[in-house]
Amino acid sequence: MANRKYFGTDGVRGKVGTYPITPDFALKLGWAAGKVLASQGSKTVLIGKDTRISGYMLESALEAGLAAAGLSAAFTGPMPTPAIAYLTRTFRAEAGIVISASHNPYYDNGIKFFSAQGTKLPDEIEEAIEAMLEQPMDCVESAELGKARRINDAAGRYIEFCKGTFPAHLGLEGYKIVVDCANGATYHIAPNVLRELGAEVIEIGTEPNGVNINEKCGATDVRVLQEKVLEVKADIGLAYDGDGDRIMMVDHLGNKVDGDQILFIIAREALRSGQLKGGVVGTLMSNMSLEIALKMLGVPFLRANVGDRYVLEKMQDNNWTLGGENSGHIIISDKNSTGDGIIASLAVLTAMVQHKLSLNELASAVKLFPQVLINVRFGGGENPLESEAVKAVAADVEKRLEGKGRILLRKSGTEPLIRVMVECQDGELAQQCAEEIAEAVKTN
Repeated sequence: MANRKYFGTDGVRGKVGTYPITPDFALKLGWAAGKVLASQGSKTVLIGKDTRISGYMLESALEAGLAAAGLSAAFTGPMPTPAIAYLTRTFRAEAGIVISASHNPYYDNGIKFFSAQGTKLPDEIEEAIEAMLEQPMDCVESAELGKARRINDAAGRYIEFCKGTFPAHLGLEGYKIVVDCANGATYHIAPNVLRELGAEVIEIGTEPNGVNINEKCGATDVRVLQEKVLEVKADIGLAYDGDGDRIMMVDHLGNKVDGDQILFIIAREALRSGQLKGGVVGTLMSNMSLEIALKMLGVPFLRANVGDRYVLEKMQDNNWTLGGENSGHIIISDKNSTGDGIIASLAVLTAMVQHKLSLNELASAVKLFPQVLINVRFGGGENPLESEAVKAVAADVEKRLEGKGRILLRKSGTEPLIRVMVECQDGELAQQCAEEIAEAVKTN
């Protein structure tokens, strides 16, 4: 990734109106992507977006750039990121583009691409697009220009696809579910999926106005959902993020259930039904209690770097089909090619219905260890993690925590910070160890 100028781990991201999230750059990016992708057959690129106000501007600019390169655009309107991955495959498109900044505030936006297979673009294709961005923009002959059309049944197709992942012999009749769509891309999808499977659905965060996406709602802030679940005595609360690739849950007692617990519930259910292929991939931030709970089931567990891209890579390397992050990105790759909040929530609901157990009972197998995170600023220059004194303190703490906790020290990729994370069954011990290491980082 180091040699990229524009593409990060999740496409091109930034603040709207600040380069590169500007209409002129989106135009050029559409053209460059069109030039690189035009070698295939269908000459159509799907364009979906979340509910940010800037989505209108960016989709128009991308479409104009694609047209100049001779590719046609098919607009889906607001649609979850995983829906674009699915629809790109079913429409046999050259690629899919998602205009979204996921769980970020409305004033940010991003542009990311899916391959014809519904996976993130290979590095060499992203590099080819970046190289093309350096070339002067041209335009194909008038007769070769791309066209634009709207896919009217995109939502219905994706709703049916999601429902198809729920066992046909089960239903959600008798379940009361509160759904928080973060005023984002799932607002017209998730409630309908659940209703059509028989649930009674109470909606929050389903009135997007272009600027209220992720604002005090959704997967990044479940407080309103917790209150609502208790108020209406719901069986479960589901919170998606702005683009629908993350899920957080709330049980009937108002407790938050995070991505690690969700991942465990899905893994255990897949194991019981004979559908678990290999093991489970988490990340460096996955709670140790998840690792221990999976070990008790005899399920292998591997950690990838933070980021769903790295989780998926490690899943593919091992030919496994399940992975995820504690932030609620859950990838069930035999159901969809990317993290999918709706499909992950249906997998948990399947376990609830199948065994007549509450979310609270299912999640109780993973009692999350307290995690203490301290950010220590340093003066640039030398990396304190290379210091022998810091290494000695860290080694001493690791010895004390052996078998009952772990430490994670990493340098921030964006600012001069060292992130010190200590996780342990004993919260006080975790705090004490984290402070010791932070102090060593500060003074070295």
